[in-house]
Amino acid sequence: MEYIVSSGHVEYQDAHDFMEQRVAAIRDGAADEAMWLLEHPALYTAGSSAKDDDLLDARFPVYQTGRGGQYTYHGPGQRVGYVMLDLKARQSAPDVKAFICKLEEWLIRTLAEFGIKGERREGRVGIWVDLKPYGRVGEAKIAAIGVRIRRWVTFHGVSLNLDPDLDHFNGIVPCGLAAFGVTSLKDLGVSFTKEAVDEALRRNFSAVFDGGAIETPRCTQHK
Repeated sequence: MEYIVSSGHVEYQDAHDFMEQRVAAIRDGAADEAMWLLEHPALYTAGSSAKDDDLLDARFPVYQTGRGGQYTYHGPGQRVGYVMLDLKARQSAPDVKAFICKLEEWLIRTLAEFGIKGERREGRVGIWVDLKPYGRVGEAKIAAIGVRIRRWVTFHGVSLNLDPDLDHFNGIVPCGLAAFGVTSLKDLGVSFTKEAVDEALRRNFSAVFDGGAIETPRCTQHK
């Protein structure tokens, strides 16, 4: 298992090309699995379920991707984690839902280290925060999940909002959910450093995934 951390902004096409090459090499037994933490310049990506009407203002470049999901924003102040794992080697019977649950658990554990209760929601992908403890109404999304699996090797992954410009999300309907907003560690008043977040992400990824096999965790919001 290789952990990769990029400190500067990585162009989306460069990241996509790297993943394509790495996934093929993992599938062929020529490279180790990998988890890559990085940050993109401001852009929008469209998943396989993206609706044209959900692109409200193409103020940034728009990339079509093969991952699941709808429109997502990536940009400065957001940590992206690309996950390239061989599910067939890790599971006796490869289970996509179990993999998604593990991604959620990774994010939930990471957020807990910063005093944030991240939660699953039935029928909604990603990690959500109840805003009532912060003196606000409703709930908001703090992390997104969008993956692709080719011959049981995963790529794409997750994004966690640290301190992005939340106005940048207004150019899209994030993940097709117009009724809900987005939030971030900074928006919730949480103190952090990028280095501390990276360390928490790596530590919790190892705790959740590095046992080798992927067992289905308790995902009470998934039916």
